[in-house]
Order: sequence, then structure tokens, then C-alpha cells
Amino acid sequence: MSLSEETGTWTVSGPARTARTVAEKVLGHTLGVLPGGATDRPRWAVGGAGPVGIDAGDERAVQAACGVMQVHGRATGAPAPLVADYVSTVTGVLAAQGATAALLARAHGRPPLRTGTSLAQGALLTVTQYLAAATAADDELPLPGSGTGLATLVTADAARVEIETLDPTAWAGFWRRLGVSPRTAGRGWLPFQTRFGTAVCPLPPELRAAVLAHPLQAVRQAGAAHGVSVVEIGETTASPGLVPWTVEPGPRAHPPHRPPPTTAPCGGALPLAGVRVVESARRVQGPMAGHVLRMLGAEVVRVEPPGGDPQRALPPVAGGCSVRFSALNHGKPAVEADLTTRQGRDTVGELVSRADVFLHNWAPGKERALLLDADALHALNPRLVYASASGFGTALGAVPPIGTDYLAQVYGGLAAALRPAGEHPAPSLMTVTDVLGGLVLAQAVLAGLLARERTHQGCRVTSSLLSAAALIPRPDLRVGLSPLDHPLATADGLLYLGAEARARPQEVARTVGASGAGSVRERLRIRGTDAWLAELRAAGLPSVAVRTDLAGLATDPAFARAVLPPDEHLPYARPATPWTFTEETC
Repeated sequence: MSLSEETGTWTVSGPARTARTVAEKVLGHTLGVLPGGATDRPRWAVGGAGPVGIDAGDERAVQAACGVMQVHGRATGAPAPLVADYVSTVTGVLAAQGATAALLARAHGRPPLRTGTSLAQGALLTVTQYLAAATAADDELPLPGSGTGLATLVTADAARVEIETLDPTAWAGFWRRLGVSPRTAGRGWLPFQTRFGTAVCPLPPELRAAVLAHPLQAVRQAGAAHGVSVVEIGETTASPGLVPWTVEPGPRAHPPHRPPPTTAPCGGALPLAGVRVVESARRVQGPMAGHVLRMLGAEVVRVEPPGGDPQRALPPVAGGCSVRFSALNHGKPAVEADLTTRQGRDTVGELVSRADVFLHNWAPGKERALLLDADALHALNPRLVYASASGFGTALGAVPPIGTDYLAQVYGGLAAALRPAGEHPAPSLMTVTDVLGGLVLAQAVLAGLLARERTHQGCRVTSSLLSAAALIPRPDLRVGLSPLDHPLATADGLLYLGAEARARPQEVARTVGASGAGSVRERLRIRGTDAWLAELRAAGLPSVAVRTDLAGLATDPAFARAVLPPDEHLPYARPATPWTFTEETC
């Protein structure tokens, strides 16, 4: 996908129509919140794989080639496609971020910028923490249990439920009420707690049996007694009319004096150079937003509790820090502060007084309890963009369930939309809404910064995991998959048919020498993946190898420009910055 700042009409090339549609919606919302509406109409074209050297650039082929199917399928034992257009949605938000950052740079006196991204770069960004863990020198902490498994539980009356708590004491009390011994419940806490990073949840079978022995009402009562959210999985979809984020104006401030741009032609600073962000966030959603803003050129400072963020110790550890934590937080200097004390709040105030953005994903109401809400910080810095993120915003009432990824998938309808018809709805244990929610939060910040340029006012922007989930398009009925829509076994691995090939099953059958589409699977097993990919390419049916070893992304020449290998500073692989920025005069 590429974009230039010249005015004109929307154009599209290649198969990534969902990415284009999402980008238009997100950028349209960004510009629509400004006085006078959309005044800039960039023109772009959406492509497929970008700098990644793979033959097929459609949604599912990119999922297969970049490891998304592998991570999503871990819990069920084999790579599997996310049925909804998740990667395309992520890429659409990335496209809008590139466009908005280019507009901000222009407002700061930079020459017009041309920016680009692609489906493959979007896909790689979604597996950031899994790629880091796969390439770290340290080993994963072994988990008790079978090694795979969803977190979804089934009650005696056949209700399928997700439970959520971040408190080990609440976890122990919940299971004690259902008749499980503390020792057995304790064996389940680690795989449950770490499922956000491992994408598997091998719970002890005794826990599943305990839920199966009780009706839904009893399980809900156990949850209510101990502060554990219990949510039944249905065929629900995200509420219509949810906007990705909201922007509310803050106090009016005088425009600052801006020095003339100092960047050299043809290769100057990134578009957010000079922007300062203060981030107080945990887990994935908030840190991902800060990570994106840092990759766009902002200076991001983290505020962490005394002793540092506990997730710094989450295995695997390399260079003295969790690689999953580092993957989203490297390049962010940290300041420790106890926000429950006057001294800690003063530390935040001092940072915010010199910042452009304050960003957090605290639990609802915590900002007021800490006396660090938007009004308090705008009193220190009227030009501040105050950005807050949550799980559900106000969509589920005053007392929503715990706002984490998997419950957002349930309430957002993704537990059904991401899985094919014929399978029970269940959230993916890949952190799909956390990553997308972080990207939406970052775009909300960019929208706030752009609004500030034109109104000379600070503002408050809010977003949620649920509002991010609503961006993912889904049909009225769940999508079914044919046998050729799944990864196909070869003599030495798996391949996935590109969109053209999946649409022409009879031609695929003729190409591989099968008697019909039904016997393609058997025929593919007699030769290796590379040989079949060459045959399919020659027949105009480009396809891809399914990535089952994420560590291989760091050494595969096809990904050399999109994946950075481990080095002496960061001992794990990570996706390269997903945009290109080029001055149009170059």
C-alpha cells in the first residue's frame, strides 16, 4: 500500500480491499473530528505482501506465510486460518497511521511525505511478541498440562464460557467454591495467566471437569463471589455504531513557537520526531500504542511502579529482561514512580508538563482515584493529548467485566467471526484485540495531535478493545471453509493456496495431477512443499509455505527487509518498522 499527499480520489490495486476500506474509515474518522471536516484527501493504493518475497498477498495467504495461522492454531494443535479479515484490518489502521503521521509532519513544516505499508508487514506486527519468544536464547518456562488447549470451558448445561481474572487470590477462591483443591487450582494459574503470551492454555483436566459438573448459574455465582468474570460465548457481534475512538476538546492554549524544520532532504527524521509521549501502561494494548508511536519517531518515556513492571520477569528472559516485554517496550526509557503517593504524582506531573501526549490503559476510574485524570493534567499542560484506553469503554454499562482481550473477543463477536462455520465459537488465544486495540489507541493519539495542530487545544481521546474489534468486518452469516481453505500437508511441510488457487480448485487439481478437487490432499503428500509451490506458480496459481517455525522468519531471505534478526542490543528477532516514508521531492 502506498500513499501520497496530493489530493484526488481513492484508488485500489491488488486484493487488499478490506485494508483499503478500513483505512478510509479510520482516516475519515480522524479528519472528521476536526473543525470543518476532512480538508486533506490523500490518494493511496493498497497492495499485498510489500517487501516480503512471497508469491501470494491475500489475507489468508499472508496469515499462513507470516506465522499468524501457526500462533492462532497453537491451542488446537495445528495452524488454522483466522476467518475474518484480521490482518487486513490491522493493515488498514497502519495505512491510516502512515497517512496521519505524514499530515502531522507536513503541519510541522516538513516536505510532503509518501508512505507505504503492506499486508505482510501488518501480519508480522501482530506476531511481535511470539516472534521475540521464538528467537530468544532462553527457553520458555515449561507449562504443566498437555501443551495445547483453549481456555474455553463447558458447563453442565452445555454453556460455553470464558472466565477472566488477573488476581491469583480470586482464582483460588473461584475454584474452591467449585470443589477444586487449592493445589490443583494452583497448577492451573500459570498456564491461565501466561496464555496471553503463549497462545495456549493447558489447564489441568480437573478444572474443566469441575466446571462441567456445575450449571452455568452456579459457575456465574462462583465468579460473582470472588470477582471473576464469567461470560457465556454466543454468536454476538460488536454493537453497531461503535466509533473507533472519541476526541473531546480540552482547554484552549496558545500555539507554541516552532523552529524551522532542520531535516535534510531525502532521508530526514521520522514524521513524529520531536513529539514526546509519557506512557503508563501494562500488558499489550497500551505498550503497543507507545511502540507504534516510537516507531513513527516519537520519544516515549514509560512510568513504571517501584521495582519496575512485573512483566519484565515474564519468561523467556534474555539480557536480563522478558523478551515479550522488551519486544513492545525497547527504546522507551523508564521512570519509576508510586502513583498512589504525592511524590509519584508529582513525578508524572513533571514529565507531563514537558510532553505532548499522556497515554494509559488503567482500569476504569483509576485515573480519578490517582488524581491523574484529564482535567488534572490539562491544568499542568493545556496542550496535552490525554489518551486513555479500556476494555469496553461505556458500551457495557457502569460496571463492565474485566477488560481483557478474550472477553473483548466474546463481546465483540470475534469468538464466532474468527472461526469457521461448523466450529464452536471460541476466542483465539492470539491477542487479536490487544494488538488491534493498541493500534487504534495510537491512531487516536495521532488524531488528537492533528486536531491540536489545527485548533491549538489539547484534547482527551478514548478508545477500547471493543471499539477496535468493531472495525473487523464480518458477514451476516459465519463463513464456511472448504477442504482447500485449510493448510495442506506435503511430503515435508504445509502449503496454503493463494486466493486465485482457492477460487479455481479444478485447475489446482489438474496442476498437481489429482483426479479431482477431492483428491488434491492425497496427491500433495507425495512431493515437498517447494516443488509444489513451483508447479503452482508456473500454472498461475501462486501459493505459500505455511510458517510453522516463527524463528525461521529471522533467517528466511524472503523476509530480510521485513524482519530484524537478533543482535547484541536486542537478543531476539522483531518486525522492522512497518511503514516507509519518502519525501516526494526525492
